[in-house]
Amino acid sequence: MVPKPFHDRDGDIWYNGVFVPWREANLHVLSHGLHYASCVFEGIRVYNGSVYALTEHSARLVQSAELMGFTLPYGVGELDAATQATVARQGIRDGYVRPVAWRGSEMMGVSAQQNAIHVAIAVWEWPSYFSPEARMAGIRLQTATWRRPSPECAPTQAKAAGLYMICTLSKHAAEAAGCHDALMLDYRGLIAEATGANVFLVIDGKLHTPIPDCFLDGITRRSIINLAKRRGLEVIERAIPPDDLRLADEVFLTGSAAEVTPVGQIDALHFTPGQISRTLMEDYDALVRNVPSQAAA
Repeated sequence: MVPKPFHDRDGDIWYNGVFVPWREANLHVLSHGLHYASCVFEGIRVYNGSVYALTEHSARLVQSAELMGFTLPYGVGELDAATQATVARQGIRDGYVRPVAWRGSEMMGVSAQQNAIHVAIAVWEWPSYFSPEARMAGIRLQTATWRRPSPECAPTQAKAAGLYMICTLSKHAAEAAGCHDALMLDYRGLIAEATGANVFLVIDGKLHTPIPDCFLDGITRRSIINLAKRRGLEVIERAIPPDDLRLADEVFLTGSAAEVTPVGQIDALHFTPGQISRTLMEDYDALVRNVPSQAAA
């Protein structure tokens, strides 16, 4: 079934402090955010009507804007309240939240310091499509030709729209090759992340994950590290060369959209999603849905 386009849906979007009918929540074609990527955003999940890690996401949106050289007209508390109100107004139980902020259309050119800053929050239904059993089949990745840039070349700690251009290119190429996603290396040739998720390797019963020094330290990534430590698993954050994939027994991705998703193949290498992936998947599901898990306190 073809999904309904995002410009043609029912409900309201929070837009600069007021609710606007979904189909009327528009911006001008000469907005600076469209032409020069002066735009930041977040991706947040709603589980059972509760927004997971909302304040952490709101704080990162504010920080991303600051890294991009502009200040949001709303603070973290206001963004939290606006998100909660939007979720309630849309009547969402399981869904996805997209806060986005961008420079407007007062000036058109590289310099646009006087442009107004706009903020919008949209929420739509997004149930859990796959059971843990289905997700344990493992997805296929191919290594991207594009690389994550150096922090000297881009504001890599901002969740900024422009930084996702190479992610779209990489994911499109992966899908054209019959894969689900791409594994991205960084400017040094080290493992970085997938196109929208962090990556973990299980080697000899320990979790290994790249140091997020040129890509986002994901909020889900931090949740998984905490859950793993509660389980008594050792977590090693380090520089990981691609050859170390040959040492891995399991590989999985983490992110607000990906949650915990095991990987079954990267290029010619095959992996068997195993007990550690399953355990952390189940612990994360329990965490975000506020149900008891078997993880140690």
